[in-house]
Amino acid sequence: MKAAYYEANGSAREVLRVAEIATPTAGASEVRVKLATSGVNPSDVKARAGSRKIAWPQLIPQSDGAGVIDQVGDGVPQSRLGERVWVWNGQWKRPFGTAAEYIALPQAQAVKLPDKVSFEEGACLGIPAMTAHHAVMLAGATKDTTLLVSGGAGAVGQYVIQFAKLAGATVFTTISSPEKATVALEAGADHVIDYKREDVGARVMELTGKRGVDSFIDMDIVANAKLLPGVLRPKGSLIIYGTGGAEATIPSSFCLVNSITLKFFLIYEQDEASRARTIAAINDALAKGKLMNRVAKPTFALKDIVAAHEAVEKSSIGNVVVTI
Repeated sequence: MKAAYYEANGSAREVLRVAEIATPTAGASEVRVKLATSGVNPSDVKARAGSRKIAWPQLIPQSDGAGVIDQVGDGVPQSRLGERVWVWNGQWKRPFGTAAEYIALPQAQAVKLPDKVSFEEGACLGIPAMTAHHAVMLAGATKDTTLLVSGGAGAVGQYVIQFAKLAGATVFTTISSPEKATVALEAGADHVIDYKREDVGARVMELTGKRGVDSFIDMDIVANAKLLPGVLRPKGSLIIYGTGGAEATIPSSFCLVNSITLKFFLIYEQDEASRARTIAAINDALAKGKLMNRVAKPTFALKDIVAAHEAVEKSSIGNVVVTI
């Protein structure tokens, strides 16, 4: 099969290659997916660059993708053959990701894709949508909840907005340009705050009647910890799915006096029960046409994998997708 791979960490142009390698087969309790698309996420790009040192002689990147099951292993119903699926955790703790024509993986990691959802959209779901849904669950979003989301035009941020609105919450988000404001509003945000031109805390307090929000869902605690005293109500919560660096300075006195809860999570290690709820919620929203999946344009051919990784590094709006 044709696949993209790297054998050492480094820049996309230095280390990514596309070549013919052995085609995998489905083992016991596994399925093989003939991939149509592969999603490129910031974590994939950071891992290739060196945030996770390569642990195998050769690594096919990327955890998200979509395609059709073309082979099943022992213990998997034959009825799954031909099923359209989306894939999660394709490259987590294993060397074979979705930047290839085929992937073999445990059958639970290939989820039925609703018929009306394209393979390009299916490649957006694994990391971004699952992260967003779990964050909203941890925030306990309801119709009486106010949420602040950092980076509302980002892949995860757009899904956070949508899942929070499906729960009935009022959603505030930070953005950095008029174009990104439009994207966040299209996702359903009630209020957008341009953090480059506005005082985020002052705007949040103005919009909440000086109460503050119930929860803050954040992608970069290193940069945004300083916002907490200006945006969170007493006994509010901070939901952290991205750190932005190895260490953060937390306003500990404010957090202590106001009984602020900090919740970190890594979506790759979601427990089985909450993952099942997340997958069910994503597919239910997809089936009902209630989830917008923004695919970045253009999409990239597998031979252009370097350009796809560089597009993520340039902060493309929407999910960067490679077509196989």
